[in-house]
Amino acid sequence: MLERLNQAMDHIETHLDQQIDVAGLARIAVTSEYHFRRMFSALAGIPLSEYIRRRRLTVAGAEVLSGERTLLDVAVRYGYSSGEAFARAFRAVHGVGPGEARRTGAALHAQPRMSFRLIVEGSSSMRYRVVEKGEFRVVGKKARVPLVCEGVNPAIADFIRGIGRETIRRISALSDQEPDGIVSVSDDLDPSRAEGTELDYYHGVVTRAEVPGDLDALAVPAGTWAVFESSGPFPQTLQHLWRDVFTQWFPSNPYESRPGPEILSVQTSQDGTQADAELWIPVERTTA
Repeated sequence: MLERLNQAMDHIETHLDQQIDVAGLARIAVTSEYHFRRMFSALAGIPLSEYIRRRRLTVAGAEVLSGERTLLDVAVRYGYSSGEAFARAFRAVHGVGPGEARRTGAALHAQPRMSFRLIVEGSSSMRYRVVEKGEFRVVGKKARVPLVCEGVNPAIADFIRGIGRETIRRISALSDQEPDGIVSVSDDLDPSRAEGTELDYYHGVVTRAEVPGDLDALAVPAGTWAVFESSGPFPQTLQHLWRDVFTQWFPSNPYESRPGPEILSVQTSQDGTQADAELWIPVERTTA
């Protein structure tokens, strides 16, 4: 899998001055576009679209400083429809406009070219199981919130605090299957998975029960799920679990992620320092 990802990275590098088709990159990596985007963001730490943008502006920056082309020619070559659009994007990455950079020879910021390699540490094992699950509902309270990649999501924290205890009690009583009890569910994420993009967050339960009129529901079709278990310090265990699934488990197993909600069940210790977490990811077997 990593070799195919690196072939896709080579394709990006040789086509920075052209339109890059993400579906084509996924075909090079012999996976779905959905899984390719998720795998890339987990391995690289930034969304695919952001990496491509930074690489383009890194290479464009070198051409700006060289002075061999006009600024408009450089802008058009790297996909910008006007000098103004190019200048805004250039300043956002380099902290200085292209004209000023050329006049002063300013120091620019560079996004290094990425490649991926597998480091085998052997210091820990990942507990997982694969489950075939019939259709079900997520029932609870829903909010549209921004994506936060690291640390506590303030919007989610505020949303949960605003749900009354009686409502939480009624929601919890609807739980009738795995994963048990109150769960955190993320759905309808932006394909880029960029910081600040929005997602649907449900604070609810997994159930087949009828939906009370004052609660929100998400219908989930039958399918295959990979279930990962992890225990350790809170909140580090939660922050690392999703990353480890995509950087360690997917590259070495014959599965890829498929569209669907991510379900996280967490039990914390009384003092709040330790957590047992269970993460449900919708998957399908690869055909390669």
